[in-house]
Amino acid sequence: MLTPPDDATPTDLIAHALTIALGARDHYTRIHCDRVVELSRELGQKIGLNSAELARLALGARFHDMGKIGIPDTVLRKPDSFDSAEWACMQQHVLIGEQIVLAINGGRPSSISRTVRHHHENYDGSGYPDKLRGSTIPLDARIVSIVDSYDAMTARRPYQKPRQHTAVMDILHSEAGRKHDPDLVKAFSAMIETSPLRAGTA
Repeated sequence: MLTPPDDATPTDLIAHALTIALGARDHYTRIHCDRVVELSRELGQKIGLNSAELARLALGARFHDMGKIGIPDTVLRKPDSFDSAEWACMQQHVLIGEQIVLAINGGRPSSISRTVRHHHENYDGSGYPDKLRGSTIPLDARIVSIVDSYDAMTARRPYQKPRQHTAVMDILHSEAGRKHDPDLVKAFSAMIETSPLRAGTA
């Protein structure tokens, strides 16, 4: 999202401004969010979401990591694994992001704020912050969870080489029913093979 469209809503413009701010803070997260938006749209189309639902999903995906703007650099930019305190700090990004979206919406909860809060819930109830499980996790959050995982594993990071597409798909399939919605994993598996954002094999 380099420039907002001519028919951008106030929320679109706020999202664009915050995306620029996040990119200035952490370029990797900005690029990651761009890819998560596009992959989320593709998966949403695959499962038959309508245009209004796709627009809502795209905003949730755009904001999903926005809370990282409030995470200290010592954690956000750490080039290796987190200790328990650092991991607890990083987990706060979903709550910070939710508060940003709530502020934009006058304090009123919305599907977008719920997507941001719950995109790290796991299908078996082992995720965070609320340990929701199954269909109690909002659909948009379940979609973002899968594409977020795919992009995180296939992208190059300072502390991680990108994994091959086939290896990542093996991981996602192994996590179906535990971390991810198995029906959405199946849909993603079919969609990603023809996606322009499909990772390479080498």
